Amino acid sequence: MIEMINKLFGDTLWIYTGILGSLFGAAFLAYFKDTKAGLWCYRQFDKLIDKIRDRFKLNFLDQPDDSWRQKYPHVTKKIDELETRISKLEKKNGST
Repeated sequence: MIEMINKLFGDTLWIYTGILGSLFGAAFLAYFKDTKAGLWCYRQFDKLIDKIRDRFKLNFLDQPDDSWRQKYPHVTKKIDELETRISKLEKKNGST
C-alpha cells in the first residue's frame, strides 16, 4: 500500500511542481511588469526583437501603424468624433 502511494506521488510530482511553478511565474510577471526594472526589461526585449526583425527581414513581426486603435478603442472613437466635428466646422466656415 505504501509503495503504491510512493510510486503514485513519485511519478506525478512533476505535474504538481509544474502547475505551482507556472502559477508563481504568472504572479511574479503580473507584479514585475509595472516596476521600473520590468519596464526596462520589456524595453530591452522590444529592442532585441526589433533588431532581429530588421536583420533577418521578418515582416510578420511588424506591427501595423494603427495597432493603437485596437488597443485603445475608446480613445479611437473620441478622436474620430473630434475629427468629424472639425471637418464639419471647416466646411461650415469655408476654410480647409
